Amino acid sequence: MGAVTTVLIAIGGVILGWITIEIACKPCLEKGRDAIDHNLDPDYDPDDQDNNIRAPLNPNLGPDSNQSEDLDSTAPPLIKSV
Repeated sequence: MGAVTTVLIAIGGVILGWITIEIACKPCLEKGRDAIDHNLDPDYDPDDQDNNIRAPLNPNLGPDSNQSEDLDSTAPPLIKSV
């Protein structure tokens, strides 16, 4: 009977420890589980995400910019001297 009691107490301790870790580390565990779900999802394509991590190097240059109109077409090209 003592062995059964010891086993039940050990199992209860493991269960309470697991619950404690789940509650204490919930944000970290959720991020990890989401990453695993993304990796295991065959329909997930990371290229479909909007990657707004980096800002453009020159935000004024782009397909909508009008800088080509601002440049004087008669001016000689700029040459960088060393």
